[in-house]
Amino acid sequence: MDSASHFLTADHRACDARWLAVEGAAHAGNAAAATGAWTLFAGAMERHFAFEEEVLFPALDHATGMHGAGPTAVMRHEHAQMRRLLATMAAAVAQGAWDTLMDQGDTLLLLIGQHNLKEEHILYPLADARLASDWPGLAARWPVSD
Repeated sequence: MDSASHFLTADHRACDARWLAVEGAAHAGNAAAATGAWTLFAGAMERHFAFEEEVLFPALDHATGMHGAGPTAVMRHEHAQMRRLLATMAAAVAQGAWDTLMDQGDTLLLLIGQHNLKEEHILYPLADARLASDWPGLAARWPVSD
């Protein structure tokens, strides 16, 4: 895609769709499908976090001179919060505790919603402005997905 905003916002929506697959399978009582959907969702979330933390944020920190402060520091902190919640959710999946997973999923959705708004309205436009000429090379570092 042609910009960080377009590329990463599209990935937010792809992660959202993967969560909907988890919810649908869990609500249908299909443990095998829910477990498979969870694996895809958790992998997509980690891939997104890793790309931002290992590729986008360092490039943005360098371009802005913030060096781990400002919006990227906030985003890293929020990623850590979500990773902790994802770990407890993974335990619920392993135990087949689908009601627990759905309850924790509600919390995760709140965190993701707030986080994505900040990224999509603050961080990504900043990346578009500061990294436009570097974006094709940065995007090429996106990890191969499932």
